[in-house]
Amino acid sequence: MNIALIAHDSKKELMIQFCIAYCGVLNKHNLCATGTTGKQVSEATGLKIQRYLNGSQGGSEQIGARISCNEIDLLLFFRDPITSKPNEPNEYDLLRLCDVHNIPVATNIATAEALIHALERGDLDWREIVNPGK
Repeated sequence: MNIALIAHDSKKELMIQFCIAYCGVLNKHNLCATGTTGKQVSEATGLKIQRYLNGSQGGSEQIGARISCNEIDLLLFFRDPITSKPNEPNEYDLLRLCDVHNIPVATNIATAEALIHALERGDLDWREIVNPGK
């Protein structure tokens, strides 16, 4: 599966700790991330991560484009719901794209853990259910 990682500044350490804890699952998949998140996670875990631009420079839009092209299967987007951000409308666009293209998305640690356990069990092969034989 192709998994995208995005984390707001205040959630980057949480993303790093999550990826350390689930490195054994994540290393079996193709990972991509916005710039700083990808750099920090890769340095902390040794995971191979395709890095895009920083989120504020268009990295979220690059991931959104991959979602639109059905090239992302799962999005882990650790958001800070308290602090307002200047690029907040882009977040809603990204979440909307996930809804349009039926991409499982986690915006917090609890949902991310539920999805990663489902991924580990093999329960997330939803594209086969929606489009058998493709």
